[in-house]
Amino acid sequence: MNDARGFSAFPPQRAGARFATSWWGRAWIKAMEDTSLDQVLLRKGRTYAKIGRLGPITVSPGRIAAVADSEFDTVVRVEQLTDAEWERFLDQVAAKSGHIAALLDRDMPHDLVDAAEDAAVPLLPAVGDLEPECSCPDWGHPCQHAAALCYQVSWLLDADPFVLLLMRGRGERQLIEALQGRDVPDTAQAARGVPAAEAFAADVPPLPEPPPSDVPFAPPALEPGTGAGPVDVAALRVLAASAASRARELLVRGRLPELTEYQDRVRLAAEHDLDLGLETAVAAWRHGGADGLEVLESAWTPPRRDLARARALLEAGWEGERPPPIEAWRNRWTLGSLQLRYGRDGRWYPFVERDGGWWPAGPPERDPSALTHHLQGA
Repeated sequence: MNDARGFSAFPPQRAGARFATSWWGRAWIKAMEDTSLDQVLLRKGRTYAKIGRLGPITVSPGRIAAVADSEFDTVVRVEQLTDAEWERFLDQVAAKSGHIAALLDRDMPHDLVDAAEDAAVPLLPAVGDLEPECSCPDWGHPCQHAAALCYQVSWLLDADPFVLLLMRGRGERQLIEALQGRDVPDTAQAARGVPAAEAFAADVPPLPEPPPSDVPFAPPALEPGTGAGPVDVAALRVLAASAASRARELLVRGRLPELTEYQDRVRLAAEHDLDLGLETAVAAWRHGGADGLEVLESAWTPPRRDLARARALLEAGWEGERPPPIEAWRNRWTLGSLQLRYGRDGRWYPFVERDGGWWPAGPPERDPSALTHHLQGA
């Protein structure tokens, strides 16, 4: 059984104190910041962390927790690894004696994390892997208290990577005991291979876990054949790469969105740099996929409460004077040379004027104020 680990509250830090000096600590912060819907709350979280507005921190499998401002219960949940994932991770640790020594020396080797990713074991969190909760009235994701907790936990991770492993489900003692009962693979036997009779007699192994969704996919190169014929090898290469990419997406997500013939043509042009005369549509797809394409090509009337919330976010996130007047029409807000379009997926998509029209200008955000920084001179 895993015991939770408690850590004393951090005192106020000196001016200029940094968060996360280790590479794995920085990866933790990046996952939290990339998930954030409000940069203002992140700034408040950094301030809260440095001035010591949180109480003692408790780390246990799947969660970290603290009391903020002496009254708010703040929790950040982290997905735990499955038993099968732990077995694959332990195989990677035991495969190289240096991995064990590094962990005991409170270091997280890059090659260990890379090997774990190759085995479909996500040690470091990615966007969306951290789920903040807080009893405060703020609906931010994360609120300033949860953000402060994540920033302070980066200091714990710097000092001891076993904190990350505990969040993923197993503590230091349990891991050490599991490693002590494991044999280092016989590399000489591995080089010799397995006799054919033994291989054919073995049961069919189960399929591996789906690959991590945040690792860029590069399909293998397709070598053209030597025979003559009417087949367009370049087109065949694109179709094969597209099929491999879609198969991987199906394996990771368990489903594929249904696309019209036009949407699929835009997808192919966007993913494989095809010149099909769809430049604006391709730009929209690259920023937001099918949702981005819909926002480009159709207008709709969002619920009033969504627009009211967006106006409040825009005013709260605007630094200095009030934002410029908004020319609103259905799901489209025009602020001078910038236009924000609200998608049915609950995100705002930025557009800029170009050649007499509106051009997709970047990825969407749930907080519209995050898209207006360049209007403020940022």
